Amino acid sequence: MKQYLMFDLDGTLTDPKVGITTCVQYALADFGIEEPDLDKLEPFIGPPLKDSFMEFYGMTEEEADRAIAKYRERFQDKGIFENEVYGGIYDLLRTLKAAGMHLAVVSSKPTVFVDRILKHFKLDSYFEVVLGSELDGTRVKKAQVIMEVLRKFFGDKPIQNDEVFMIGDRKFDVEGARTFHIESIGVTYGYGSMEELKEARADYIVQSVAELKKLLLREVDAKKRMDEVHQAQQPGGKKPQNRGMKDLWRVLLPYILFILARSAAGLFFTSILQMLSQNEGIRNYIVVQQGEEMSMTGFASVIVTLFSYVVATLFIIRYARPMIAERGEEMKLTHLKPEPVKNYVIFGAIALGGILSFFALMASSGLVDVAGSYNAALETPMFVPFVLSLFVYHCICTPISEELMFRGIVYNGVKRFMSPKMALLMSALFYGYYFGYSILMFYGILLGLLVTYAYEFFGDFRAAVGVHVLINLVYFLINYTPLARSPLLSWPACVAGLVVMGAGLFLMIREKKVF
Repeated sequence: MKQYLMFDLDGTLTDPKVGITTCVQYALADFGIEEPDLDKLEPFIGPPLKDSFMEFYGMTEEEADRAIAKYRERFQDKGIFENEVYGGIYDLLRTLKAAGMHLAVVSSKPTVFVDRILKHFKLDSYFEVVLGSELDGTRVKKAQVIMEVLRKFFGDKPIQNDEVFMIGDRKFDVEGARTFHIESIGVTYGYGSMEELKEARADYIVQSVAELKKLLLREVDAKKRMDEVHQAQQPGGKKPQNRGMKDLWRVLLPYILFILARSAAGLFFTSILQMLSQNEGIRNYIVVQQGEEMSMTGFASVIVTLFSYVVATLFIIRYARPMIAERGEEMKLTHLKPEPVKNYVIFGAIALGGILSFFALMASSGLVDVAGSYNAALETPMFVPFVLSLFVYHCICTPISEELMFRGIVYNGVKRFMSPKMALLMSALFYGYYFGYSILMFYGILLGLLVTYAYEFFGDFRAAVGVHVLINLVYFLINYTPLARSPLLSWPACVAGLVVMGAGLFLMIREKKVF
């Protein structure tokens, strides 16, 4: 959890355009350079002044030093206060401070000016550390300022990089953070563009103070919800505004509706087919005689289950869609660029390796008889339509329906009052339990873990559905095609599958920390 937040000043906390650009204009006039358009001077906001004068106007170091002196001549008394605080900043800082965060200002502007600005706008009380450059021209690089702030935060203790955020509007803020392996948040409401921040490889990008607040407080809110739930579980514990129960109810109500709707629809369609079975023309499509007992054909059973899932999905989609959309907006902050194709290929290999190793283990140990499933399918009347309907059920209907329920609602709902890791585990266990007390419960847990990881890694609900489709396709092929009788389901294949899955996960984890 991030506890140390370093804020850039110009373009992040305050909008300094008028003060900085007019002072640059004043300095340039001393060199006989007239620049009436202040918008053209916006690039001076953020980077060190010396660098900007040399880059944009081709000045030598001596000329740049003279321009800075002229700039400060106007800035120290007038330009410093031609400034305004961005809307929402006071509320953001007040909330972060109340949540126990440690805040700092990290600026390329001289510290003496930063202090005066913060005090003028009554922002100084929110920050434990305020640091900028020196008037003599030292410590002007953002990385140098960040290093000194980290030293003040952590002292002689090791720097906890994963507990720190650097927040700024320019590439210099992002690059400074990367120097110390610190995650950065780029803000586009300042003077850095989305393209600049993406190119600098900001870890997160937000477009407003409201989005910044939401991002910074997401872990705080999750921890708060967990604390409320834990408090409610204690003897005599209070439930502040019943928040924990409301979050839990958002998960349980759709799940109950899903189960009830699926069961009721199954009974309804079964009764319809039983009525239709009285017709001799279609009787053989629906029921099969086994001695004195009659049962539904495999084709009819799959049709009933298929329509049951469709009905159950209609009951829960109104709950799932807003939760998926809400989560999608959060994920936009952390998934700035499309994932390269290779990551999808690697994750496909992870899913294939995991499921193949599972069924190879089960078949080799005799815990499941996939060949028996295949033989039973061959003997089923109407084998071709049965297989087609089974394919639709396994590879289209079930992935969509179950993902809406278990990732869209259960995982996203549980994550509101549990840590991400616990939400991953709980949603996987919940999904495994859904399979019932059988060996397939472990299949459900494995599937749940893989699909949820894909959801978080790619930041897209469609990725979760896609991985589920792939896994169910493998399940279908193993159980209802000649693969059931192949050497694929052996101990060597189990080991190979585990190696592939392990290697793939290693590559994914090395590239991006998700949980």
